[in-house]
Order: sequence, then C-alpha cells, then structure tokens
Amino acid sequence: MINYNFLQRSLHNIFLSNFFKRTLYDLEKLIFLKSCGDIKLNEHVFITGLPRSGTTATLNFLYNTNDFVSLTYRNMPFLMAPNLNSFFKQQNPNKEIPRYHNDGIYININSPEALDEIFISTFKDNTELKLEYNNFIKLILKKNYSNRYLSKNNLNYKRINTINDLFPNSKILILFRDPIKHAYSLHKQHLNFLNIQKKNKFILKYMNHLNHFEFGLNHKPWNKSENYSNFIDQNYWLEQWYLFYKDIINQFTNNKKCFFVCYEDLASESYQLKLLGMLNVSSGSNFKIAINSLKPEINFNENLYLSCLDIYKKMKNLI
Repeated sequence: MINYNFLQRSLHNIFLSNFFKRTLYDLEKLIFLKSCGDIKLNEHVFITGLPRSGTTATLNFLYNTNDFVSLTYRNMPFLMAPNLNSFFKQQNPNKEIPRYHNDGIYININSPEALDEIFISTFKDNTELKLEYNNFIKLILKKNYSNRYLSKNNLNYKRINTINDLFPNSKILILFRDPIKHAYSLHKQHLNFLNIQKKNKFILKYMNHLNHFEFGLNHKPWNKSENYSNFIDQNYWLEQWYLFYKDIINQFTNNKKCFFVCYEDLASESYQLKLLGMLNVSSGSNFKIAINSLKPEINFNENLYLSCLDIYKKMKNLI
C-alpha cells in the first residue's frame, strides 16, 4: 500500500468503483486485445495460502528472476487497463516505503502485489470470469512483452480448479508455515490493522476495494468457526489455520499442479534452487528472503495445536 495524497485517494475511489472498472476494461480490450497471442499453454505461476505464510516473500523472490510479470502498484488505480495505464505518469517511481504490515518489506510503485482480486471480484459469473481472466492476463503480458504471468493472491485457493482448466501447464504454489508462529503473526497483524484503520479511514476503504479482508475492521473468516469466534482470541487464528489447511490438504494433495511450499525452508539456497527448477526458471533471483524468527507469546489450546501440528507434518512430507 502506497501513501496516497488527496487527489490519488479520490482517483482510487472513482476508478475502482464497478462502473468505471468495467468501462476501462472494455476500452482496453477494444484497443489492445485483438493483437494479443494465445497464452493457454504457457507456464504461469499462481501463489496462494493464508496471509503471513510467506506469499509476499515468494512473490518477490520469483518476480526478481525476471522470468515473470505481475501486477504492481504502478497499475493502480487503472488496474483494469494495463496498457492504457502506460499513458499516465507516476511520481517518485523509486521512492520506497515500509508496508503497513511492519514486516521489514519495503515497496515502491514497481513492487508486485496481490491486486488481481480487484479484477476477479468484478465478475460474478464463473463462465464470464474464466473468459475474461484469460483476456486480462493476455493484456498484462502484452503490456510487459512477456509470456509468463505471476499471481500472488491469498484467495487463489478458491479457484484452483478454474486455474487448472484455464492454464493446464501452470503451477500453483500453496504456502504454509509453522502453525503457532503463523497464528501468532495473523493475530498480531489483525491488531495492527485494527489500529491503523481506526486512525485512517481510507486504508479501510482501500482494503475493501482490493477485496482484502484478512485483518482489521473488515476481517472475514476463511471458514466458519467451530469453537472460537472472537477475532481478538489467539485461538481463533489457530483454529482458522487448522480449518484452512485441513481443507486444502484434503482437496489438493493429489493435484499434480499444486505444490506445497514451507515458509521455514524458503531461506535455504538449496530449497530455492529446487523451487526454481520445479518452475522451469533458469535464472537466479537477487531478492533475499529473510525468515521472521518470531517468539510467540503462547496462549493456545494444546489439543488444537496438536491437530494443527499433524497437518503441518503432512504438508512437510508432500514437499
């Protein structure tokens, strides 16, 4: 998220409304789509998993190999029109600021980000979405003279089968993390975004525009809670971890296009090389992955933790 001035905030509110999104997109297609090539069989990569599982680190690591293109903050607020967006000049392209997550990651307008949910949420009908998502990625690739798209979207797990149908040669990376540290990080970020959204109403609006409901005042659970429904309770976040990854491992263990990626292993050079080889990436990356060594203040239900640990070990065995 970039620090926007009043004019920029106003443009975001206008051009991320549904009417203007669709109008921009239709104009973009009219001008540019006919010159796009077929991308169905290209080896795109889609990253998913719960937030705080290493999805952003993996996105930056892969993006910096220069084998892929992705949506960046430069696409905002005219995200629906990646080629038309080239005509708008943006200031301070190299100025870096820390993310609101306070996680040590700095961003500028050229940083890749999870923005394609803005596009996806525009289409309610799945048949229309499949057609238009393919067209949208074509337009992004055309703009960047590339043939491989990289998507980081924590909601990609909802459409894994759709992605498989659309792009049969693509791979889906499912990120996961030690459940205690992961739940602690989720809980910590929820408190962080509660605080900043109360101070800055635009941040809440911005997160709603992006369909990011992971933390804060607009948080929505990934699964219906069984025993813990209080978002302030650390056990709520651990239970959400359990429900999320239990469902993921049940659905996609045997999906040959899905690959489980462990956050704790990402800093290992041998693990990185294995990941690049699996994705058919020949170049290295200059992005250094730093694993956050959190020391959680533990207040979790022991039986719930043991259930999570069993799933964590199963996912580790799938690597």
